[in-house]
Amino acid sequence: MEKVKHLGLRIDSETHKKLKSLAEFDGRSIKGEVLYLIRQAIAQHEHKHGSLK
Repeated sequence: MEKVKHLGLRIDSETHKKLKSLAEFDGRSIKGEVLYLIRQAIAQHEHKHGSLK
């Protein structure tokens, strides 16, 4: 079974407010939205520059 890693993140209240609105718009939790955005950024990077290790 794959071990899940924990990532603590501090963000300012304005960014949090906008992230919450974005997550609600997309029907996700804030945590789900952050994970989605990270995966999207990785996919875009790999599309342009090749696979990451």
